[in-house]
Amino acid sequence: MSLRPTDLVLHRASHALEVAFEDGRRFRLPCEYLRVESPSAEVQGHGPGQKVLVAGKRDVNIRAIEPVGNYAVLLRFDDGHESGLFSWNLLATLGEEYETRWAAYLAALEAAGLAR
Repeated sequence: MSLRPTDLVLHRASHALEVAFEDGRRFRLPCEYLRVESPSAEVQGHGPGQKVLVAGKRDVNIRAIEPVGNYAVLLRFDDGHESGLFSWNLLATLGEEYETRWAAYLAALEAAGLAR
């Protein structure tokens, strides 16, 4: 089944992207979270186990959202990162797994002695 969003709103002041889906799910995803979970090779690496821990993005925002076909958006971040396509399925997964992924990210930062 192909997910389709019914709403996509950038809340610049609070640095969050809100996405709603046909099935009624709605997520408010912090820009920092989207940036550090970007599907780009720069963040995810080129294979399993190569994900890069991205630090120092607490204040990052999205400066532009560009549709890519009917399946994704390109998020252009104000730190210059703009190479990851966020499919509707990925955005839904990031919403569903926010609590777990965010806690793991914060723990990894702390273990590496890095700051948000």
